[in-house]
Amino acid sequence: MAFDGITVANIVRDLKKELLGGRIYKIAQTEKDELLITVRRAVENGGGQRRLFMSSDASLPLVYMTDENKQSPMVAPNFCMLLRKHIQNGKIINVEQPGLERIIRIEVEHLDEMGDLRHKILLMELMGKYSNIIFVDEDNRIIDAIKHIPSSVSSVREVLPGRDYFVPMTQDKLDPLEASRDDFLSVVPTKGQAVFKALYGSFTGLSPIISQEICYRADIDADKSAIALDADELNRLWNAFGGMVNSIKAGDFSPELVYVNDKPKEYASLPLTMYHGSEAASYREYEEISALLLDFYSEKNTITRIRQKSSDLRKLVATALERNIRTLDLQTNQLKDTEKKDKYRVYGELLTVYGYSAEADAKSITVNDYNTGKDVTIPLDNTLTIAQNAKKYFDRYTKLKRTAEALNSQMQEVSQTVSHLESIAASLDIARQEEDLTDIRRELVEGGYIKGSAADRINGKGKGQKSNRNQKTKSKPFHYISSDGFHIYVGKNNYQNDELTFKMANGGDWWFHAKGIPGSHVVLITEGKEVPDRTFEEAASLAAYYSKGKDQDKVEIDYLKRKDVKKPGGAKPGFVVYYTNYSMVISTDISGLKEVE
Repeated sequence: MAFDGITVANIVRDLKKELLGGRIYKIAQTEKDELLITVRRAVENGGGQRRLFMSSDASLPLVYMTDENKQSPMVAPNFCMLLRKHIQNGKIINVEQPGLERIIRIEVEHLDEMGDLRHKILLMELMGKYSNIIFVDEDNRIIDAIKHIPSSVSSVREVLPGRDYFVPMTQDKLDPLEASRDDFLSVVPTKGQAVFKALYGSFTGLSPIISQEICYRADIDADKSAIALDADELNRLWNAFGGMVNSIKAGDFSPELVYVNDKPKEYASLPLTMYHGSEAASYREYEEISALLLDFYSEKNTITRIRQKSSDLRKLVATALERNIRTLDLQTNQLKDTEKKDKYRVYGELLTVYGYSAEADAKSITVNDYNTGKDVTIPLDNTLTIAQNAKKYFDRYTKLKRTAEALNSQMQEVSQTVSHLESIAASLDIARQEEDLTDIRRELVEGGYIKGSAADRINGKGKGQKSNRNQKTKSKPFHYISSDGFHIYVGKNNYQNDELTFKMANGGDWWFHAKGIPGSHVVLITEGKEVPDRTFEEAASLAAYYSKGKDQDKVEIDYLKRKDVKKPGGAKPGFVVYYTNYSMVISTDISGLKEVE
């Protein structure tokens, strides 16, 4: 997924179609790096209003048309006031893109204070962390920008009022719209890298995904070295490249959003045929690229926002997990040191039986071990009697035995803590809403990982308030319907896992979990019906997908009747035991399953 030059070309085509000849009605700066411009469309374009959203946010620069409004600050920032002064009520007379650069140039015609006709240009540069919105006059002199870039920040180009505007040079890259066959053949085969990397490294506006698509259309392995391409392969690559360029020149765009496992994966302004034959992928076509961007980034924004809000929890869990794993490693090494305890016990017993045969002042004695029938040499302290030497070995044995018993108990507790923390980390990975995080925070408080005033704040326990620790969660488990119409539920966190397994499910329902790794409890509701094999496999796939093994091709899943799942007294949330089960190895692909909102 990339906001590449081809996507920009698609947007420019749509902007021309929708906004050319329209008048700028309102200008709002909704965030420090965002503009929302309302345009009254020309009658010949259908009239009415469209809004143009522009964001130069370093992490997610965007441009798209929308019908949605957004609240503006009470006091407009200076950049917004400047735009209102110059181009509000102005007419959009041109929208263009230099080459296939990620730049949109909007030319506006307006009357100045003296009533004279003037032209101004609003430029949107979509260049990752260097993205900017720049306002220039007819002479390409910068009037202002939403971000000021002084020479101390960039030695290549200053973006300050009064400076001349110029397009930053793309290093050693050709414009694909102007490139000839000779140009193509002079650069691509000379690159000592994968073919798809050679493509986007040689031409402006191409993203890695579009470059892979070109290779797919040419029937060439995208990872093959460009230097190793033969004449026939180069010819096919050029034809695929040229066909794509012709579509761009003709404005023949077909925006497409690709889903993998029902989640937005990639998008492009041209068909991504490389995904069309995949069973795990599906795609949706759009008439307008703006609608695609809204759909794609609305979900991405939600995920990003949740990850930002959960960053403190992730850090806390990671720190606690690292500390407990380190403790477990230390305890494991200490336990290895106690493995020789039985040797000391045998030494003591043998000295008790055969010690009388030791010579005076001897530093060792060799005796036959009646347990194994082999001779054993036992070191002796010649300053002690045989009885004292035997006692010394028995004391060592007793000390190491107590240490081993204590370590085994401590390691069991630490291992359970590590498993619990890993399950919480897995819950954070699948959290989609603020309510999902609330349960996880509560679990961390009750587990003692968050203490003191921080715990009170999380539990809503302030002065004169009672803890809401027992408050019911608003978060709901994932709900799927199998191909055969059976309802399947997936817990999002440990509290939900317990609720799902021991309150929602009946004893005759089926329970699924990834074997030996953290993951969600999955419950298949049978309603007393016989369950087809396909539904068992789909429920198992959900258990695989919502587990730590999600990125593996296949995961081993345990499944059994819910009545055989037990929760030990005092066990941590989500922890269960079972002693008899079935198992299957299943794919993590859940693309064929329907999630119920």
